[in-house]
Amino acid sequence: MRTCFIFMGSAGSAQQRAVKLAGMVLLLLVSLVSHAFLPEPARALTPVDSNKTYIVGGDYYYPPYEYLDEEGNPAGYNVELTRAIAEVMGLNIEIRLGNWSEMRTALEKGEVDVLPGTVFTEERQSVFDFVPHALIHQSIFYRKGSPSAKSVDDLVGFEAIVQEAGSMHDNLVKHGGITVILTDTHANALRLLASGKHDYAVVANLPGLYLGRKHRLSNIVTSGKTAVSFKYCYAVKKGNAELQARLNEGLSILKNTGRYQEIYDKWLGVLEPRTPSWTRIVKISMVVVIPLVLMMGAILMWNRTLKREVANRTRELHLQQQQLIQADKMASLGILVSGVAHEINNPNSLVLLNTPVIMDSFEDLWPILEGYYEQHGDFLVGGLEYTRMREEIPHMLSEMQAGGKRIKHIVEDLKDFSRIDNSRQMEVMDLNEVVRAAARLVDNSIKKATHCFSVSCSDSLCKVRGNPQRIEQVVVNLILNACQALSAPDQCIALKTFNSPDRKGVVLEVRDEGTGIDPDHLPHLTDPFFTTKRDTGGTGLGLSVSTTIVNEHGGVLDFVSEPGEGTTASLRLPMFRRTRP
Repeated sequence: MRTCFIFMGSAGSAQQRAVKLAGMVLLLLVSLVSHAFLPEPARALTPVDSNKTYIVGGDYYYPPYEYLDEEGNPAGYNVELTRAIAEVMGLNIEIRLGNWSEMRTALEKGEVDVLPGTVFTEERQSVFDFVPHALIHQSIFYRKGSPSAKSVDDLVGFEAIVQEAGSMHDNLVKHGGITVILTDTHANALRLLASGKHDYAVVANLPGLYLGRKHRLSNIVTSGKTAVSFKYCYAVKKGNAELQARLNEGLSILKNTGRYQEIYDKWLGVLEPRTPSWTRIVKISMVVVIPLVLMMGAILMWNRTLKREVANRTRELHLQQQQLIQADKMASLGILVSGVAHEINNPNSLVLLNTPVIMDSFEDLWPILEGYYEQHGDFLVGGLEYTRMREEIPHMLSEMQAGGKRIKHIVEDLKDFSRIDNSRQMEVMDLNEVVRAAARLVDNSIKKATHCFSVSCSDSLCKVRGNPQRIEQVVVNLILNACQALSAPDQCIALKTFNSPDRKGVVLEVRDEGTGIDPDHLPHLTDPFFTTKRDTGGTGLGLSVSTTIVNEHGGVLDFVSEPGEGTTASLRLPMFRRTRP
């Protein structure tokens, strides 16, 4: 806001001095109001200090989330996820695991920078800032023969063992009416309960099941119901926005590249179920297997139908402009994909929701079947011997669960392909930084594919306007396709960025010395569902989604290839030009 004052009259008059004084006071008031009520300009985060080492704390015995292994090294889901985030964000970290209560105090004092295994609560929000990365479920464990407790309300009037300074410690104290017994680890809580002391133990579900089996605490069970669920988060000291943003950005990169899901499935996948009773096998076949087979068959039928319709439409409109053909194909395909994704996702969600419940039910029947086997010997289950079926059924159920998850991933890919999201934030970015980040993410695939990989980034490359995360997804797809095209490690892959000769855009070239592309396949590379790698798991969505992203940015994705001589993929994005106000 600019304020102008015009004073008239002689310089020495008292009236003029009074007017000047009033103007100065008014100008001062306007300045104070502006500073008090107008928002400050956004401040960019400070760059990562390569010399700083962030201290990451955690619980030394909280498997499978975080613990010290047999050699005394940090391990678990939180440890591997944190290391992956540090790798993609270029952070130096040191992981220290110890007593949880002491670690929580250390974070409050600033002696530790981040705790990756902290539960979000409203009380803690006043002390910490959070970055959620999972859900954690708390269950109530009790001795066999004791009354079952399914909720916190059922614990009123009883003694409940919890970990000191943990989320359930705060929760039970706040609830009231419960005698809270504190211990330092989940394992000690379960040991106390198994030894006949106190009434219940309230611990996280996965660690409780894991520790119960590891230490063979066969006289304690859980109701199978979730007592309380919390957001599982990275916690940083209140006000540490820079580190909070780094963790959030690194977590987003891992989720978009699929690496987060790999780490999650590795450590927090469904625990191996025990042998179910034969009376449940028929129900499983009716409720799970048959619908699953029908859904998979429906996906294949839809896939073939869509490919046939796309091919017919291409032949019919071959004499028209190619751009009009592609627009018509994409519009029709988007409608079909949205419909099939919705129809498949609903029943598949029921499968993924109910399968773990059925697994837990079979697990409860395990002692009955084993007792019958020990008293009466082997017997038939579904036409086969029980001793064989108790080994086969768990694998069958695990495969059903894995199949359901794969269907979910396919549906999500279809929905992402057909969705147009205008909410993604666009910003001025450096394509060189995006290329380097993408190369770091797929470094393992590059090393497996070739011994000859090079990146040449222009020092004078102009800026572009776009979404770095989305463009990084495109670059990752191009690099992975180049890796898959190589037939020998001595064949090379070269990345190069430069300004276009017409000074209107910037270009990324991904050149490989692989097998090349058949001329008949070249026009169809970006068509939905088109792939020459279906027998190895290809879906035909990678380049199609990449083309959609590039088009949203006003760019162009081209491919030039000769069979046996390699392929060159060119990504061109419009140059950012700052407009004068």
